[in-house]
Amino acid sequence: MAVGNIYLIAAIAIIGGGLFGFDIASMSAIIGTPQYLCYFNQGPRGPPFTNDATCSGPRPSVQGGITASMAGGSWLGALISGFLSDILGRKKAIMIGSIIWCVGSILVCASQNIGMLIVGRIINGLCVGICSAQVPVFISELAPPSKRGRFVGAQQWAITWGILIMFYISYGSSFVDGAAAFRIPWGLQMIPAIGLFIGMIFLPESPRWLARKDRWEDCHAVLTLVHGHGDPNSPFVMRELQEIKDMCEFERNNADVTYLELLKPNMINRTHIGIFTQIWSQLTGMNVMMYYITYVFQMAGLSGNNLLVSSSIQYVINVVMTVPALLFVDRWGRRPTLLIGAALMMTFQFANGGILASYGSYAGPEGVNGIPEASYQVTGPPSKALIACSYLFVASYAPTWGPVSWIYPPELYPLRVRGKAVALATSANWAFNFALGYFVPPSFVNIQWRTYILFGVFCAAMFVHVFFMFPETAGKTLEEVEDLFTDPRGPKYVGTPAWKTHISTKRTMLLEKNETDPEKMATFHEEGSPERATATHVTEKV
Repeated sequence: MAVGNIYLIAAIAIIGGGLFGFDIASMSAIIGTPQYLCYFNQGPRGPPFTNDATCSGPRPSVQGGITASMAGGSWLGALISGFLSDILGRKKAIMIGSIIWCVGSILVCASQNIGMLIVGRIINGLCVGICSAQVPVFISELAPPSKRGRFVGAQQWAITWGILIMFYISYGSSFVDGAAAFRIPWGLQMIPAIGLFIGMIFLPESPRWLARKDRWEDCHAVLTLVHGHGDPNSPFVMRELQEIKDMCEFERNNADVTYLELLKPNMINRTHIGIFTQIWSQLTGMNVMMYYITYVFQMAGLSGNNLLVSSSIQYVINVVMTVPALLFVDRWGRRPTLLIGAALMMTFQFANGGILASYGSYAGPEGVNGIPEASYQVTGPPSKALIACSYLFVASYAPTWGPVSWIYPPELYPLRVRGKAVALATSANWAFNFALGYFVPPSFVNIQWRTYILFGVFCAAMFVHVFFMFPETAGKTLEEVEDLFTDPRGPKYVGTPAWKTHISTKRTMLLEKNETDPEKMATFHEEGSPERATATHVTEKV
């Protein structure tokens, strides 16, 4: 018997996001431990190069490659996921990803050298790429429109929980002697993947994917199970079913989609918005705070247990501050959330760069405590300000770009291209994740505090881009979003200008409650908006 409770469906599916979080923390919490540094040591300090008690660990460029290898695999996994999802279904694609994760975790756990570690992380990345692309699609195609942001955004919350849980597991394991200190957490990360695979068995398939395969009885049954509370004739179920039928009929008149379809004039605007949503989420600089936070806090004078505990605080902030987005993002809307987040993150990135430039000093080629990436050092009140701004940056990212970067792309595309379009957008995330994972350690060595200035400039650029090009999708059905981009009153191939779009959550909540009074419906629409015409048409059908 399939599960019909959307809360439980989302809770199981977002474990796929938790795997990404596990990977982040399993690296960030371990790269500063002596067990890791000595086992994968490339000199010049520590055995077998010298008799020093402290080890240099992998070279900065190699550490960047180790970290980035997961993102490289994720880029490939995201692209593959579009084909897997369209052929096998959203559900089976996620289950395949969980199997791949277990294979990669075995290799990582058993790593004998850096090469084996990189191969295992690439395989882990294949899973993260598949799940990060298709879990949002799976949930968005099942969730009611008025709560879609909450459920899809829960993937980001799962990522933050994965980071937090694995960080403390890794922290506890750091007290174990020898290679077991990192093998234990790398082995334990298989457990959630096993749970994901088992849980997905009991979930329904996406009704929109079933419709594309002409499995209309199954599609109707899933809509009844999830939205109709067992009533197949529920007005909201019938409305959803009719909209899916209309969209499938329209798409059936078009050739089957390839990735080239996303580059055609009528799709290029949406393609660029989805891709840049994911690119900008990486260029916020959150990677600096997640993967390499230990380097940042070493520059602020922290070491040993204080370093790890202080680093863990930001992961707690990440978990807690994601909750407001899950509760209110469908009321706040996507655009205001992204704009406010970009402005706040820009402020704290510039602040960190300014603190290091004004009050810091160069720590020499060997860096702080022999870590070249910790190239600057700052003490006293400025060091506390650096830590505080780092925490505030995370608190700004967590309720804004963190969840919305996963919520937004699946809402942009019509059914026929959704699987591949979200896969392409997510692949852009992982391409930049790879580049930044590789770039940040050498950048701390070579351009030092200017790394923060660079990310601050990116935050300013994304603010302008969002304002002019990213339309509001909150509260609209996936079929209604199509009307935004095809509005004949707007610029050709763009549709309704982004700054003229509005939130429709209250109107959609009435529809979900089977409200059919045209006067009540009309109160939630702007005069002349394309949403009004769509809603009137829907109300007449219901």
